[in-house]
Amino acid sequence: MSIVAVTNQKGGVGKTTTAINLGAALAAAGQRVLLVDMDPQANATSGVGRKGATASGGTIYDALTTTRTDLLVTHFVVDTPTPRLSLIPSSRDLAGAELELIRLPEREHRLRYVLEPLRAEYDTILIDSPPSLGLLTLNALVAADRVLIPLHCEYFALEGLADLVGTMRRVRAGLNPTLDIEGVLLTMNDERTNLGQQVARDVREFFREKVYGTVIPRNVRLAEAPSHGMPVLAYDARSRGAEAYSAFADEFRQRQQAV
Repeated sequence: MSIVAVTNQKGGVGKTTTAINLGAALAAAGQRVLLVDMDPQANATSGVGRKGATASGGTIYDALTTTRTDLLVTHFVVDTPTPRLSLIPSSRDLAGAELELIRLPEREHRLRYVLEPLRAEYDTILIDSPPSLGLLTLNALVAADRVLIPLHCEYFALEGLADLVGTMRRVRAGLNPTLDIEGVLLTMNDERTNLGQQVARDVREFFREKVYGTVIPRNVRLAEAPSHGMPVLAYDARSRGAEAYSAFADEFRQRQQAV
C-alpha cells in the first residue's frame, strides 16, 4: 500500500477536491481507502459527509498532540457514507496545532507515528494537506511515500512549485529519504483558452512522465458536490468531473501496480 500526500502550498488548485474524489473513485474500484484531513478548514471532512465528526479518540488534532498511551490509532478513524472510504477528520482546533507541535518531541514525525500502524488496514492512504508549507504539511511529507501535486491550469499556479520541490528535497535529505513525486495532476482546465494549453505544455515539459494523462476539467458538478457533503461520483456519476476522476483513479492504480 502507499501513503500519498496531496500537496500544493497554493490554495484553490483543487487539492481537497482531488483528495476526496480520488479516494471515492478508488473505493468504488474496490480499494480500502483512508482519507486524512490535515487542513484546519476541514473541507475534506465536510466534503465526504462527515462535517463535525469526531472519532472516539478525537480528531486529527488529538491524534497529533495526544500524550495518552491507551489510545489505539483506530480510535481516530470514522466511517463515511462511501463504502470502503474511511476518514480521520479535522476540526478548527487544528489551527493551533502548529504552535503545540513545536513543543512536542519529534514534532515532524507525529503523523507518521499515527499512520504507520494503519498501513496493513488500507490499500491507499491519502493525506489532504493545508495550503502552506508549515509544520502540518511537513508532517504530511514525512509520513508520505509519495506526493501528488494538483496544479491549476493558470499562470500563477506555476509560481511556488520551486518552493514545494525545494521543500521535498530538504525532507528527503533529513527526514524522509524515500519521498518521491507520485505525479502532477492538471486541474480546473479550460481547454478553450490558450493559457490553459500553454500551462499544460510547460508543466509536461518540466515534469515529463510524472504528469498524468488525465486532465480534470472545470465542471459545475465538481463545485456543487461538496456543498451536499458528497464526492462527485455520488452526486452526479455521469458528469464530466466524475468521469474525469474515475479515469484519473484508473491511471493512479496502474501507477501503483507498476511500483
